[in-house]
Amino acid sequence: MLLIPDQKISELLDYKKLIEALREIFQSDYTMPVRHHHFYQTPEGIENTLILMPVWNSDYLGMKQVTVAPANSNQNMPAIFAQYILSNSKTGEPLAMMNATELTARRTACTSALASSYLSRQDAENLLIVGGGSVAKHLVQAHRTVRNFKSVNVWMRNSDKMEEFVKELKSQGILAEGVTNLEEASRMADVISCATLSKTAIIKGEWIKPGTHLDLIGSHKPTTRETDDDSIRKSSIFVDSRAGALHETGELALPIADRIITEADIKADIVELVKGNHEGRSSRQEITLFKSAGLAIEDLAAALLVYKSF
Repeated sequence: MLLIPDQKISELLDYKKLIEALREIFQSDYTMPVRHHHFYQTPEGIENTLILMPVWNSDYLGMKQVTVAPANSNQNMPAIFAQYILSNSKTGEPLAMMNATELTARRTACTSALASSYLSRQDAENLLIVGGGSVAKHLVQAHRTVRNFKSVNVWMRNSDKMEEFVKELKSQGILAEGVTNLEEASRMADVISCATLSKTAIIKGEWIKPGTHLDLIGSHKPTTRETDDDSIRKSSIFVDSRAGALHETGELALPIADRIITEADIKADIVELVKGNHEGRSSRQEITLFKSAGLAIEDLAAALLVYKSF
C-alpha cells in the first residue's frame, strides 16, 4: 500500500486537472451511500463532528474519515483533519493511504469552481472570498480557473490572518485586497464564495446585487448557516446533492423547516448540471446560489488523480 506524502498531494492536485476530473467522475457510474455523521463532546463541552464517507465504483473503493473541531482555531490549528484510504473494490486490497485534509480542501474548492462554470456569469469580474481556513485558501485559484476575474477581495474576522493570506496571494501574482467592510464588498461582488464555520448568517440578501453567484461551503450542521432567508428567497438554488445539502446543512434545512422554501425549489444538483439536464444560469439578472455539503465521490476523484499520477 502506498503512503502518499502531503507534498505530493499538493503537487498532483492541479486545480484545472481536478476540476476536469470532477466533471468526468460526476458523469460516471458509482455508488455513494449516505455519509455517517456523529457528534461528540470534548471534555471542555465543545461539540466536535466525526464524518465517515464511503463510495465505490467497479474498480475502486474509497473511505474518508473527517473530524471537525471548531475550537482548534484557538490553538492556531486547522479545524478539519481527515484521512483517506483507497482500495481495490473487487478484492478489497488497500492501494493507498493519504492525509485527506489537503485533498478535501482542494476538491471542495474545485467543486465550487465547477458549479460556478455553470452558474456564474461568464463576464464576472469581482470575486469575494469570505473566510480564511483550509478550504478558503484554495478558492481564489479554483474560481480563477473558470472565470477571468479582474479583482479579488478577501474578508476574514482575524485581520492578521487576512493580511498574511492576501500577502501570499500577491506573491502568486494575484491582485488581491483585504476588506474590512463585508457589506460594501458583497454589494460589489459578482461571485461571493463563503467558507466559514459561522453559526449564524453573515451574508445578507439585501447586499446581493442582480446577477451575483453565491457559493456557500461552510455550513455542515442542520443548525448553522452563512447566509440569511432573504438570500434564499431571491436565489435560484443549486446543490451538490439533495440528500446532503437539504438535510445536513442549516443553509437549506432551516428555511425548509420555516416553510420559506420547499425541496421542490431546488433547481438541480451538480450531476444534473454536468450532464446537461439543467442549463444552469438562465439570465444575466438571475441570482444563483450553490450549496456544497461535500460528496464522497469528489474525494474519490481527487484520490484517483493523486494515485494514478504518483
